[in-house]
Amino acid sequence: MRLLLATLLGWLVLAAGTAHADPLADAAAKLPEGGYSERVARIEAIAAIGDPRAIPLLEALGEGDLHVRESDGRVVIAKRAGRDYALTDPLTGESLGTAGRRDTDKIRVNNRVRGTIAEALTLLKLASPDAATRRAAADDAAKYGSPLMLERLRAALATETDAGVKTAMQSALLTAELAAGTPEERIAAIEGLSGSLDPAVRALLGQVQNDANAPENVRDAATKAIAKIESQRAWLDAALAVFQGVSLGSILLLAAIGLAITFGVMGVINMAHGEMMMLGAYSTFVVQQAFRTFLPPSVFDLYLIAAIPVAFLVAAIAGMAMERSVIRFLYNRPLETLLATWGISLILQQAVRSVFGATNQEVANPNWMSGGVEIIGGVVLTYNRLCIIAFCLIVLGLVVLVLRKTHFGLEMRAVTQNRRMARSMGIDSSRVDALTFGLGSGVAGIAGVALSQVGNVSPNLGQLYIVDSFMVVVFGGVGNLAGTFVAAMSLGILNKFLEPVAGAVLGKVVVLVLVILFIQRRPRGLFALKGRAEEA
Repeated sequence: MRLLLATLLGWLVLAAGTAHADPLADAAAKLPEGGYSERVARIEAIAAIGDPRAIPLLEALGEGDLHVRESDGRVVIAKRAGRDYALTDPLTGESLGTAGRRDTDKIRVNNRVRGTIAEALTLLKLASPDAATRRAAADDAAKYGSPLMLERLRAALATETDAGVKTAMQSALLTAELAAGTPEERIAAIEGLSGSLDPAVRALLGQVQNDANAPENVRDAATKAIAKIESQRAWLDAALAVFQGVSLGSILLLAAIGLAITFGVMGVINMAHGEMMMLGAYSTFVVQQAFRTFLPPSVFDLYLIAAIPVAFLVAAIAGMAMERSVIRFLYNRPLETLLATWGISLILQQAVRSVFGATNQEVANPNWMSGGVEIIGGVVLTYNRLCIIAFCLIVLGLVVLVLRKTHFGLEMRAVTQNRRMARSMGIDSSRVDALTFGLGSGVAGIAGVALSQVGNVSPNLGQLYIVDSFMVVVFGGVGNLAGTFVAAMSLGILNKFLEPVAGAVLGKVVVLVLVILFIQRRPRGLFALKGRAEEA
């Protein structure tokens, strides 16, 4: 009878102890014990339990908020609350009151412990009820290749219902199998990853390729996969270079459209054309400062749109003033025009330097132009470059529309082709000259708006583009907007392909030499004017 009672009592005690056993609580209580190596082992044990209550515990440990209360040795989360700490239970979130700074000891971590915490959190978040959290955890899981990660990913994938999360988990599973699977699983994973352009996958395959302990067939498969990725990457780099070249060509085109009018159509060698772009860029800076000073922050992103007409008017008025005061006396005298406009460019630079100072002025991108869109394999197309390409095409279209479809465009073409005949038809050629020069200068001004979005604004801004602008106009064919477009894009793309090989400066020199050699064969450029336009 006594034996039976003792057995029953022991069973009840054991049952009570089992009912209250909490492996996570036990593991959390032991976190402060030992050194960093023991702490790493306990974090791995916590991750293996798979209890989601461990997430706030490990996050607090990683952020340095996990402490030990000295009075009873309890592990708590301690957050600053004035001069004291507000304490909470890391597993239940229960408030435990406050404690003085000297009443707790912080559980310290090093980089190795932080790395283990990050992997453990990824393991635990794979089972999160929130799909976005699971997706982020699956993306992070691709960085780890432990057997436990492999096991968890398989389990999570078996129950996953969200298509996007499932794809991310499948990709992470391939990475985990590559690092920790059997030779057959590793080869299958390599074949599955051979089309990936993720740099992390490329690095992982490189590790397998150089791993002397890996089976030979696994290393051979990794070598073939790397060769395939390198081939795809080469094509992708070429496509990216074309995009960057188009982007650079758009900037060159914006800088050259106005010159195609003043130099290509009117025949005026305007060395102050770059300063018109500079005036447009400084107009953008002034409009930005006005928005910051006088308008609420909610409308600040509209400053760039407001700057476009302002920059056009400022540069157009400056151009017309220059034409009426100096250039109209020097028509058909190219050398004197060149020297006079060069002098005007120096005067404008010094005037701007006196007003705004010699230092660069920063013009911020609006929020809608910040960031970019990732196409594939980490290739990002920035919004500001995409906007400049679209803006360039719009400006080119508007200029063609003005020249081809408006009464002013008809008068301008008549004056430039046969001034005497135009005058005999009642056209005021002096007014047309001034307006044409104003149009070319105004277009240069809005080119300055675009340039302010890709670099700093300084008094020397125009000098950086004047040579490129003349090169584009001459290469494309003087007076031909279609030729200007083709020349700008060609030179932009050629520059971007030469830069990785020869460097930025030497690449420009090579382009200049190629253009000079081309002009020797075709003096009138890519698209030479024909008929009466050529004779004029």
